[in-house]
Amino acid sequence: MTDLTRENPTKTLIKFALPMVLSVAFQQVYNIADKLIAGRYAGEEALAAVSASYPITMIIMAFALGTNIGCSVVISGLYGGKKYSEVKTAVSTSVVLALGAGIILSVISFFLSDPLLKVLKTPENIFDDSALYLRIYIYGFVFLYLYNICTGAFNALGNSRTPLYFLIASSIGNIILDYIFVAVFHWGVAGVAWATFIAQGISSVLSLIALLVEMKKIKTTKTPPLLSSSSMKKILVLAVPSILQQSFVSVGGLLIQGLVNSFDSSSIIAGYGVAIQLNTFAITVFNTAGNAVSNYTAQNLGSGNYERVREGFRSALKIGAVIALPFAAAYTFAGNFLVSVFMDSPTQEALQTGKEFLIIVSPFYFVVMLKLSADGIMRGASAVRFFVISTFSDLLLRVGLAYILSPYFGSTGIWLSWPIGWLISAAIVVIFYLKGYWIPSEKRSDIIAEFRKNKKNTET
Repeated sequence: MTDLTRENPTKTLIKFALPMVLSVAFQQVYNIADKLIAGRYAGEEALAAVSASYPITMIIMAFALGTNIGCSVVISGLYGGKKYSEVKTAVSTSVVLALGAGIILSVISFFLSDPLLKVLKTPENIFDDSALYLRIYIYGFVFLYLYNICTGAFNALGNSRTPLYFLIASSIGNIILDYIFVAVFHWGVAGVAWATFIAQGISSVLSLIALLVEMKKIKTTKTPPLLSSSSMKKILVLAVPSILQQSFVSVGGLLIQGLVNSFDSSSIIAGYGVAIQLNTFAITVFNTAGNAVSNYTAQNLGSGNYERVREGFRSALKIGAVIALPFAAAYTFAGNFLVSVFMDSPTQEALQTGKEFLIIVSPFYFVVMLKLSADGIMRGASAVRFFVISTFSDLLLRVGLAYILSPYFGSTGIWLSWPIGWLISAAIVVIFYLKGYWIPSEKRSDIIAEFRKNKKNTET
């Protein structure tokens, strides 16, 4: 466990964020492996089937990620304030919440999966495979939910290494199972789904055991309660807006997927599916770095160190630029090759679709990193309203412009809407940060005055 209120902010963030970034990178590797193995060993239609169901799986993931954010910020604040008994209660409350919500949402998702695929205008030739993949994926939702809660708790305690070790093992296992089930047993998309199910299941159970061991290391004068309505309320106050925010982003993905499906071309769907997976790889890494900023902010605000939060934001921007550069360069200059790797005999239309998407969006990854760093400050300060506003503006612009531009520019019009949304939403959340909306309102004027005084003294 690491105290994020000490040492140099840049050094602290790098040491804390690097294992988180590597963890999510490995997680994305096995998501990419699903599509790569499906495309190369089961064909372009199998790849399209997995791709068509991807936006629905992202809605499912939104609930897990939103709750992850809620529990992580709450636990970070308590840990930064040295309230160790409340930390243990918040962790156990989060685990119980994950198990209950995971079971309920699995049942709901099971019955909604086929109707959603129909709403998305999924082509008939890939509908059955898409539905099969979704059903198996939903079976493992409880594991997915539990793993994300455990990861959020570890990160809140400053321990970003333990989730990394589990993700490395899980990713390697998933890729091996993918190959065995699809290339050797020829199970098609079902093999891809079962490989993910098994890998997530093992990883979540081991993560829970490790978290329980970690909790025993925290010494308290008395045994804290297992459940707390107060902890539950604090978690939900942050989790519900985060779930809504994540869900609306996923709904935006659904709407755009439906627009892509309306071209009625499995080649375009496959090309977009590969490109969006590569894009999601980058965005998820960036978002994880933003989550590290959230934990850093929550711990430092819990200890009352406002100036250190500002120093952390400046450090996050430098780190973010270093993270964004290789993705932007690889996708801009090697997009065609990266897309082709996923398919055995790709059509020219599929290659062109994926390449064009990556070339249009990847140069703006630096803007995304700026936005997510500012979002991380707002989230860590529990100023959820402000980062939700920035996210919704991004979503509404991207979806709205996609539908406006696609009749005139075809699929290219959809891709053009992404950087416009990023630019405007980044400007909005940076203004929120500069206005000091991450500082509690009752202290805002005094703290900002102190910032200005310190700046003047430094210049003198």
